[in-house]
Amino acid sequence: MVRISSRRTLLAVAFAGAVVLIGGAVSPASAATSIDGPIGLGTAAPFAVLGSSTVTNTGPSVLNGDVGLSPGTSITGIPPAVVNGTVHATNAVAAQAQVDLTTAYGVAASLTPTATGLGDLAGQSLSPGIYAGGELSLSGSLTLAGSADSVWVFQAASTLTIGSGAIVTLTGGASACNVFWQVSSSATLNPGAQFVGTVLADASISAQTAATITGRLLARTGAVTLDTNTITAPAGCDTTPGTVTTSPAITSAAPPAGTVGTDYSHTITATGTPAATFAVTSGSLPPGLSLNPETGVIAGQPTTPGDYPFAVTAANSTAPDTTATYAITIAPSSSGVQVPSGGTGVDVGSASSGAGAALAESGADIVPALLIGFALIAFGGVVRWAHRPISRRRVSG
Repeated sequence: MVRISSRRTLLAVAFAGAVVLIGGAVSPASAATSIDGPIGLGTAAPFAVLGSSTVTNTGPSVLNGDVGLSPGTSITGIPPAVVNGTVHATNAVAAQAQVDLTTAYGVAASLTPTATGLGDLAGQSLSPGIYAGGELSLSGSLTLAGSADSVWVFQAASTLTIGSGAIVTLTGGASACNVFWQVSSSATLNPGAQFVGTVLADASISAQTAATITGRLLARTGAVTLDTNTITAPAGCDTTPGTVTTSPAITSAAPPAGTVGTDYSHTITATGTPAATFAVTSGSLPPGLSLNPETGVIAGQPTTPGDYPFAVTAANSTAPDTTATYAITIAPSSSGVQVPSGGTGVDVGSASSGAGAALAESGADIVPALLIGFALIAFGGVVRWAHRPISRRRVSG
């Protein structure tokens, strides 16, 4: 029983390994999305304030930029607020700005973070990058150190809370044009906060008494509430959005088996922007097959039977690359014809049967195999004869 159990275990392990090898396995690296410039705001860029349900102001706020609302209809508190721009209340301009805000929000949310698990950002000096957390907050000072082309994107999976007296400082020529805060729910800027950047909130934004903002407050589905604030939309920004790229991920099924002398074609596909190119990075394809690096098509006519393990890597200059490992099994020709690399078929049925003749499919010498077979048959006969009772044995001669 132990012997049978062990045998079954070994067979199961071998079968599982064969399935993984032949079926193919994709490396665990996950796709990453990056951007090589600022997030494009489209027609939302001129707005200091853009709301969806309402825009409400209390006190003598100063709004340096446009103010918009769509699809809601209630903008209140202007005046006493002073708007150094144009008020777009439930018109086509505000509606298009909301469409472009939704696009920008989606881009910001899609980017792969360079740092995760963040909470309170106070006391940090951050280089350009994508920073993510759940409930992001700032209770003190935050320094963003970079150049005029540097970009920061902060992703809050929940809320954003800027504390009373908190301050964001830019150094090294960094620009408020390129600081973005993507908030999955609502944002609150507490009294006296000195804030920098464009808030892209999925719900609402509240700027409390005397909070100042060098940037924009843009709310997708909720309200923007103001109270004696100064909000200045950044001027002179490069409105050309950065290019969003996504690293590749192989999506195609494992290549099927093939047959010697039969046309073969299988396409390796991958997601990613820009389109990926493909290369065999380990092992080798079966003889007679080749991989098109641009289309991912494995094609040709196999010439030699066997199992051929190999790996294909897809790359598009956006890290990380992705690699899948496969094995293609090539079966012998059903007609008994093997196509060697020289391209001339050899008919197994007409191959020489003399001493030293080779089997066309395996390349093995037939004579040793036959001799071994006869020897085993003879040995079996001797064993059976030896086990007979003496009275029943026949000895010739």
